Amino acid sequence: MVYLQITLKITNANRAAAAGIYQKYKAPFLDTIDGARSKELLVREEDVQVLHGFDSQENANAYLQSGLFTADVVGALKPLLDAAPDVRIYQAV
Repeated sequence: MVYLQITLKITNANRAAAAGIYQKYKAPFLDTIDGARSKELLVREEDVQVLHGFDSQENANAYLQSGLFTADVVGALKPLLDAAPDVRIYQAV
């Protein structure tokens, strides 16, 4: 399993809107992205993380280049962000 972790700096005032974006794009992610296995929203005091599960690193990287990510998700989230997202890919062993 490969995990794509995207950490977002979002103020408390904008977190409900960000959660709505997560809900809106969860099903399209799981239904249309090659190798997508899971998607979870993790909320902490200091930030919000979206953890995506994939079958391979190639599919995780391909998602970052997809229209769903670059146009839809990033476009919707951009006005809510306080800083650039931190994007990391992990390989489970």
